[in-house]
Amino acid sequence: MASYSTNEFKAGLKVMLDGDPCNIVENEFVKPGKGQAFNRVKLRNLMTGRVWERTFKSGESIEGADVLELDMEYLFNDGEMWHFMKTDGSFEQYAADKKAVGDTEKWLKEQVTYTVTLWNDNPIAVTPPNFIDLEVTQTDPGVKGDTANGGSKPATLSTGAVVRVPLFINEGEKLKVDTRKGEYVGRA
Repeated sequence: MASYSTNEFKAGLKVMLDGDPCNIVENEFVKPGKGQAFNRVKLRNLMTGRVWERTFKSGESIEGADVLELDMEYLFNDGEMWHFMKTDGSFEQYAADKKAVGDTEKWLKEQVTYTVTLWNDNPIAVTPPNFIDLEVTQTDPGVKGDTANGGSKPATLSTGAVVRVPLFINEGEKLKVDTRKGEYVGRA
């Protein structure tokens, strides 16, 4: 198992801490005027989603997490589990529970590829693509020529997500949405 020293810490690095796989969210190297240098690290527990800060002495090392991130296509939800299939041609399927899917649930669309994080062959996190095309299923009627005011209205998308859209958007239109911020980008 690989281990990482504090000088190798960077955002996105997966490490084992307190028996759980964690993702480094932020890493700040601090060299005080007096005393030993240290790293102030913000970590996200991949099992619980909890984010916390911890400091490591400079030169300290921690074990790398044996997690695997794979591109998988979303297939369906059976009411309890969300099923994904590998896109490498093996057709191997994995079932993710509510904890693994988390907030990504509102961006799940069949036949779209997501990044699934596996730990001990179990899905522990599902990450949506940065942009996804979804259809508007419900919104107030569109207003033509009102684009200059820059107003917006809520629109419910085919996955159940609600985003703010410009006033000229109508039901049935396909939109490009940024899943990281949950914002309207443009028409698809």
